[in-house]
Amino acid sequence: MLVDGALPGELVEVRVERRSGTERGRMLQILEPSDVRIDPICPHVLEGCGGCDLASLEPAAQHVVKLDLVLDSLRRLGRMNDAVVDLGPALEPWSFRTTLRMAVIDGRAGLRMAESHDVVGIDHCAVAHPLLNEMIVEGRFGAATEVMFRVGARTGERMAVVTPTAAGVKLPGDVLVVGADELAAGRRAWIHEEVAGQRWRISAESFFQTRADGAEALVGVVRTLAADVLDSDDASDAPRTLLDAYCGVGLFAGSLLDGRSGWRAVAAERSRSSVADARQNLGDLEARVVGTSIERLRAPRADLVVADPSRSGLGRAGVKVLASADAPVLILVSCDPAAAGRDAALLASSGYRAVRSVLVDLFPHTHHTELVSRFEKASD
Repeated sequence: MLVDGALPGELVEVRVERRSGTERGRMLQILEPSDVRIDPICPHVLEGCGGCDLASLEPAAQHVVKLDLVLDSLRRLGRMNDAVVDLGPALEPWSFRTTLRMAVIDGRAGLRMAESHDVVGIDHCAVAHPLLNEMIVEGRFGAATEVMFRVGARTGERMAVVTPTAAGVKLPGDVLVVGADELAAGRRAWIHEEVAGQRWRISAESFFQTRADGAEALVGVVRTLAADVLDSDDASDAPRTLLDAYCGVGLFAGSLLDGRSGWRAVAAERSRSSVADARQNLGDLEARVVGTSIERLRAPRADLVVADPSRSGLGRAGVKVLASADAPVLILVSCDPAAAGRDAALLASSGYRAVRSVLVDLFPHTHHTELVSRFEKASD
């Protein structure tokens, strides 16, 4: 049973609640605390901010807890009793976040309390990038209800998307301010970020990882896990194909194939905003960007598949489509341990064997993490 607020190994008093058929425990008091429990460093956690649900866990111990959570999901849901999971590169635990969606209360930006619509007003976010924190401190948002901040850590560009309208908003002069009503009317707005030696256009409504160093770490791990395929010699003159599923703004296709001859990419994405960015970002490569959901994609024969789905994972339909590409190697980037386990089982039933996984902790002080896994197609 999951117990909100409790740490592994603690003895706690709980109240059992049933949600959507699942029992969860709400912690009432700690009877025997863990040796790695700490007082949260950020004062807003003590005020009820729900953004960092592992803030009471010593940072050095968070990797161990997340690794155990991933291994448990792979065992229970993926039926992988011998899963190999390594820890990826260590990332800075503070002042890293470049995208943050916040509520507005009394004209100021705030974060919601855990499991509540109530808002905690904040003057500083410990995990936010300094360029983003400046907007939190100086921003005045009038009658707005929500604001989404996005900054380019390596370009210095900044943007604020304000709901429902940007009327009356006050921010530093370099910030691109756009209303949600303007985006709905067709306005395009974007910033740029630099990752893996390249410059990426990221529109207001496009997905991109919430930290530049994290995006770079993911690219590095994917490149390592797929190195034998990417660097192998091919006697034929036909170009080899990378299928980049859920491609977003084109990060993996662009990073993996940049400067690499003999390859072409088919990049698939359902978000129209991300499709437009991907076509811009992959313009110098031999790449075809397809605007479609993966479930409706007619997958090409591929030499390598890289898939980075949303939190719900590939699912049965996604696995069926990607397996039809018949690639010898499939790299899956999962942002939820349970989804990683479910997808591993589905891929196994489609002839793909998990070989190795790498945990990349993009989200310190939260239970969220990224798992990059290599699957190999079983020989007929």
